Amino acid sequence: MKNFKFKINGTDYNVDINEVEGQEIKLNVNGTPYNVTVDAEVKQKPTVKRPAPKAAAPAAAPAAAAAPAAGGAGTKVTTPLPGTILDVFVNVGDKVSAGQRVVLLEAMKMENNIECDVAGTVTEVKCRKGDSVLEGDVLVVIG
Repeated sequence: MKNFKFKINGTDYNVDINEVEGQEIKLNVNGTPYNVTVDAEVKQKPTVKRPAPKAAAPAAAPAAAAAPAAGGAGTKVTTPLPGTILDVFVNVGDKVSAGQRVVLLEAMKMENNIECDVAGTVTEVKCRKGDSVLEGDVLVVIG
């Protein structure tokens, strides 16, 4: 058994690889068992495009809070935890009000409404139904 420790967007993950048989891997992530099937080996180092790091925010900021974008480009609505997008309720050009639900996120087998904190017009939708997202990923930009 091999043990790995990952820190993804400030969250610690403890991964125990219990068994590898061909393309099947039995592992535990933070104590939860998973059976993983490997499709193909990645021959090159993968590149991951991530949003630019945010300026240090006060520690008391709410998890799903929208953060103002640099240069007045709008307000970003981000995901508070990793999960899968179940539905997107807005399109570019839609008018939204503060507190309006913009995305439905499934995380840890629960549905989470992601709401915007400001009123305005949707200038970008950066996710689609079925996308996997990580904590802090930008979902929608409101101008």
